[in-house]
Amino acid sequence: MTERAGTDIVTARNPGLSSDEVARRVERGEVNDVPLRSSRSTAEIVRANVFTRFNAIIGVLFLIILVVGPIQDGLFGFVIIANTAIGIVQEMRAKRTLDSLAVIGEARPTVRRDGAAVEIPTSGIVLGELIELGPGDKVVVDGDVAEADNLEIDESLLTGEPDPVVKRPGEQVMSGSFVVAGGGAFTATKVGRQAYAAQLAEEASRFTLVNSELRNGISQILKYVTWMMVPTAVGLIISQFTVESHDAREAVRRTVGGIVPMVPEGLVLLTSVAFAIGVVRLGRKQCLVQELPAIEGLARVDTVCLDKTGTLTEGGMDVRALHLLDGAEQPYVAQVLAALGAADPHPNASLQAIIDAYPGSGADGWHRTDTLAFSSARKYSGAALTAPDGTASAWLLGAPDVLLPAGHAALADVDRLNDQGLRVLLLARTGRDLDDPRAASDVRPRALVVLEQRLRPDAGDTLRYFADQGVHAKVISGDNAVSVGAVAGTLGLPGADRPVDARHLPADRDAMARVLEDGSVFGRVTPQQKRDMVGALQSRGHNVAMTGDGVNDVLALKDADIGVSMGSGSEATRAVAQIVLLNNSFATLPSVVAEGRRVIGNITRVATLFLTKTVYSVLLALLVVFWQIPYPFLPRHLTLLSTLTIGVPAFFLALAPNKERARPHFVKRVMRYSTPAGIICGLAAFLAYLLARHAYTGSGSLDAETSAATLTLFLMEIWVLAIVARPYTWWRVVLVLGMVVAFLIVLVTPSLQTFFALRLVGTSVPWACVAIAAVGGVVLEVSWAWVRRREDRALATA
Repeated sequence: MTERAGTDIVTARNPGLSSDEVARRVERGEVNDVPLRSSRSTAEIVRANVFTRFNAIIGVLFLIILVVGPIQDGLFGFVIIANTAIGIVQEMRAKRTLDSLAVIGEARPTVRRDGAAVEIPTSGIVLGELIELGPGDKVVVDGDVAEADNLEIDESLLTGEPDPVVKRPGEQVMSGSFVVAGGGAFTATKVGRQAYAAQLAEEASRFTLVNSELRNGISQILKYVTWMMVPTAVGLIISQFTVESHDAREAVRRTVGGIVPMVPEGLVLLTSVAFAIGVVRLGRKQCLVQELPAIEGLARVDTVCLDKTGTLTEGGMDVRALHLLDGAEQPYVAQVLAALGAADPHPNASLQAIIDAYPGSGADGWHRTDTLAFSSARKYSGAALTAPDGTASAWLLGAPDVLLPAGHAALADVDRLNDQGLRVLLLARTGRDLDDPRAASDVRPRALVVLEQRLRPDAGDTLRYFADQGVHAKVISGDNAVSVGAVAGTLGLPGADRPVDARHLPADRDAMARVLEDGSVFGRVTPQQKRDMVGALQSRGHNVAMTGDGVNDVLALKDADIGVSMGSGSEATRAVAQIVLLNNSFATLPSVVAEGRRVIGNITRVATLFLTKTVYSVLLALLVVFWQIPYPFLPRHLTLLSTLTIGVPAFFLALAPNKERARPHFVKRVMRYSTPAGIICGLAAFLAYLLARHAYTGSGSLDAETSAATLTLFLMEIWVLAIVARPYTWWRVVLVLGMVVAFLIVLVTPSLQTFFALRLVGTSVPWACVAIAAVGGVVLEVSWAWVRRREDRALATA
């Protein structure tokens, strides 16, 4: 009788709930109704974009301008409204993408209803449901074990204990744990918000914007800006009401004009938009980003640990040959292999290949009396069988170099096959009980099963991409090291000709890290070793990504800086990974890296623009307070300048392609550039303002002075934009020139001159302003080059 028939007998014995029982439980609300928290709710998105500290400041200033007028001085308020609307729309797009992808990647447990095994959504489970379990399955609700066939549960994600726990009928299983070996079924005793994992999930959303250097850095910058704004704004208010004591409305307008540009109002918006659009772009490629900072995090990774099976190779295998040992007969061995395949209700990829080559019909008359589930720690599985003639025997199927003693003659043949990139399993008979810890020490080899793995056609190109980008790839596998090295060598991985057997790795973390840094391929790695290897690399300052699809990868995926799981992988790996490749394509990873680099590089660019404005605004306010003169600009002037030199360009720059490698210390890098740039811009504009105050007298002089200062500040800001936009492409040149043309149109159009209160008087002062801007531009270039040289030197010595 095959295992399929055996499974039918188990089902008949415990058929699970009937359709009527399920319907009654649904009516009573005894259903697993925990909503899938795939993203922020619509209300949370609106609240996060509307009710911000700086929106409150801008809103109050906008209301003040509406009272004192004119409306053109309140243009900044409409800009904020438009920016907020854009942010909400983009995050809603990302939410829809995340929600749809999360449904695709959601676990679908197998339950028994009316005597049949059916897959249902997690939300469809009811109280008392009989849920089947196999290797890699996640326990989705709490319950009691009803059936156990060598069932081993890993509860490390709940308890922190790495060792699997053997579960027997009647014992409790908790949601959030997963099966590492064997199989069985359990009865749901707690569903919905009563389940343990659901209670933990209530405390935080799955998708979050925390633990991001970009987000944390921007929050830190905003904190500094707030500290600078408060005392500066107070001083500016006192100064303007003192200077313009005869005209309170003008004092208000000048005060608001000084405070508004201090606020980097669009920086948070553009960061959110960049993340959101990144999620949408990756979603189109069937890549589910379970935590938004993972886009950024993978771009910072310098080491990628790859599990061979399911990453470099496809999940399926084929039996290529059967090498008989010690006089074994082929028909007998074929029957044993067929019986072993039929004995396992949850075969892994290797055993499935054997089942395909030796179907269960070849084991007619054989009966299973006991089984030993495969464990990645043991490296073998087994079964106790009774032959048609009544002879009882115990068999093991697993790694030859684990089951055979060192120096055995068959190992030479194994090494030769491994050198060809083939996977080899040993079929051996043991004279001990399967549960005997020394079962593998007393074996009689009968055959070598030679398996051929299917390479992913895109794996080689992906490895070359990482090599070109300076990301070190480490292949970490539980298979034979020589075989793994042969596969990796076929794909062109540097260092694949020097594979390392992980059983000989030093236990000391520092010593292990040195070996890991030198090597590229590691075989015979246990699940705990995978976790230790990730930790060892991290201890040497590496940002580590781990890819995998099997249960044995879960612990390493959890500890890595970025965990990447295949969509076809086990539920446990998908649950702990930050990124899930739903199309099971390793070739999608370069797209994630590129998207992360686009976000990091572009946000660094636009942050420099925004903070340059903040720095010169604070400096101008301080200079005005010290000189006790009217503030040089009205709100409409700075709205125009911000729109042309920051708002519109920043939107395009934030979403542009960018392959620049991610660099650390976001806040320091941005402040190194924006601080000197802001000081130079502020000093140039103030010098032009003082020159105009000296040159112009009489009626209308204040408007002429403001116009001269506005011209200088525009030229300085457009120079900063030209520097930030490098390296130039055709569209970036068009972008910068377009902003210049737009400003010239305002200067030469009478109606726009009146609307923005811009009127250049004479020729000597405007040309002097151009000269001041030219000198300021040269100083900008020198300071920029000096900062860039220091940064490159620091990066080279890091």
